[in-house]
Amino acid sequence: MADPLWQPSPEAIEATRLATLMRRLERQHGIEMPDYAALHAWSLAHPEAFWTQLWEDADIIAERRGERVLERPDAMPGARWFPDARLNFAENLLRRRDAHPALIVHDERGRRRELSHEALYRQVAALASALHDLGVVPGDRVAGIVPNGEHAVIAMLAAASLGAIWSSCSPDFGVQGVLDRFGQIGPRVLIAADGYTWNGKAIDIRPRLAEIAGAIDGLARVVVFPFLADAPELGDITGAVAWDDVLDHDATEIDFVSLPFDHPLYLLYSSGTTGTPKAILHSAGGTLLQHLKEHRLHTDLDPEDVLFYYTTCGWMMWNWLVSGLASGATLVLFDGAPFSPSPDALWAMAEREGITVFGTSARYLAACEKEGLRPGHEHDLGALRSVLSTGSALSHASFDYVYRDIKADLLLASISGGTDIVSCFALGCPIRPVHRGQIQCRGLAMAVDVYDDEGRPLRGDKGELVCTQPFPAMPLGFWKDPDGERYHDAYFSTFPGVWAHGDYAEITPEDGLIIHGRSDAVLNPGGVRIGTAEIYRQVEKVEEVLESLCIGQEWEDDIRVVLFVRLRPGLTLDDALRDKVRQTIRANATPRHVPAKILQVEDLPRTLSGKLVELAVRNVVHGRPVRNREALANPDALSLFEDLPELRD
Repeated sequence: MADPLWQPSPEAIEATRLATLMRRLERQHGIEMPDYAALHAWSLAHPEAFWTQLWEDADIIAERRGERVLERPDAMPGARWFPDARLNFAENLLRRRDAHPALIVHDERGRRRELSHEALYRQVAALASALHDLGVVPGDRVAGIVPNGEHAVIAMLAAASLGAIWSSCSPDFGVQGVLDRFGQIGPRVLIAADGYTWNGKAIDIRPRLAEIAGAIDGLARVVVFPFLADAPELGDITGAVAWDDVLDHDATEIDFVSLPFDHPLYLLYSSGTTGTPKAILHSAGGTLLQHLKEHRLHTDLDPEDVLFYYTTCGWMMWNWLVSGLASGATLVLFDGAPFSPSPDALWAMAEREGITVFGTSARYLAACEKEGLRPGHEHDLGALRSVLSTGSALSHASFDYVYRDIKADLLLASISGGTDIVSCFALGCPIRPVHRGQIQCRGLAMAVDVYDDEGRPLRGDKGELVCTQPFPAMPLGFWKDPDGERYHDAYFSTFPGVWAHGDYAEITPEDGLIIHGRSDAVLNPGGVRIGTAEIYRQVEKVEEVLESLCIGQEWEDDIRVVLFVRLRPGLTLDDALRDKVRQTIRANATPRHVPAKILQVEDLPRTLSGKLVELAVRNVVHGRPVRNREALANPDALSLFEDLPELRD
């Protein structure tokens, strides 16, 4: 086994919620639970006992829990958790009502706002009353085109308090991108900002709002709040009212609607780069329980923590972040470009606010290193105890960077899951060591495995990431998929009765996990499967390269690997740099990983949540259509890959 980069002390381990749970289970059941592996095995063998224990430890607020925990335990899909329970998601997030900060909001313009738990409750009460007056009832959809700030959190909680379904996207979505999402679900009320800022530029979205509002059937109201202007003119937006006018209510208490455990809470969307985005429906109870597990046990979150995640409201990590309120934590929200107004903007914010858990993407950490930032040397990060990373595989180099230039004594938790489950399959563990390039553990009560093509478990080799037992955060299904056919085809058609997630993964000798990329983007030169993340990890070591994207090109009855690179400003890809890239890959991977072609491009296409889109580039290179360019933040970048003469020989 490899030496760890970080190891928690025995004292730190015993102080965690995980260790406390393990000691209690030992006493209650007369069993030995010496380590995380034992706890994980117990949670899989006794899922009903595990989730019941979590419910009790988290002190879930509910009208009732009921005696039944799991109905149809062998059905995937089809299992039902806590079928007799009734609760309200928002009530559990608004349990704390004191003067302690609930939300601290920053944006790239340098503005800072703070809401206490008490103030947050009052504002949710006012908006919930207004939505009730607008006729919003359980099952109605309330949608948001919102920056990551207090208005988004207030709107989501107000909708959830009534049993409405919340769905959001960030304000940088174009008109068609919004309609591809909200046009499917027919929201009754739309909450929107007047605009947003990005890299110092203010973008007014009111003309877009007018077009969107006119195109959504059944939309009763558009509630517009100021982000750019103190009191924006509403203009020609059909059914528009100002946020401050709507919140002019006397309501100070919330009449939380008690609903079944599997009542729908969120509609989230697939990336939509291969067609219209799938609208994925998630339950209130499943989301609440899963997030409480991941926050309290895997992140060791408590009411004194200050939790931050760099995200937009169009990415599931926003939903994950907001659930931190259920643990009583303070949330730090940031909207804007992460390197604006200065490259160290987020780290300066971490110092100022005493952030204890700092969440971001693998791409951001790689970019920080490329920028030469040394946050731990330039800022006081004494409060910081954990860095979380997701969105793509975290490279070995980024592991080293965090412990060298951010902080030596912290838990670096690479986590992996997705919009599909609004949570994680694999994530951090405060009682385990951190090994370079590995996700620490598979989640509690998550029967995660790696299968070969025949459905046989693999160890020490790469295969399909699967989950073999039901879990509460499994989606309820897809919107407008009444017989569940599309839902079944998406996750259960590869291995019947087993969730196949679409990730290409490996379980390590340390019982960690490595994600090697998406299964549908796996390269197959000469019949050997290669995950794109394996190549990216090596290319990131090349100082001249800012980022890269890899595809398999059909060539002479085989597949050849083609690597596109975006270089630092002013640099040109020449033979010497190509050789450097190839030698780096060959020395640290295998000769089969070395690209047949390396080409320089000015930009790489990415989704609105910042993920590079290998499939779209592969389609362009092969002359196939890219069906939904609206899902891309920079669709014009696709033109850079059309008719490249270098790909004809």
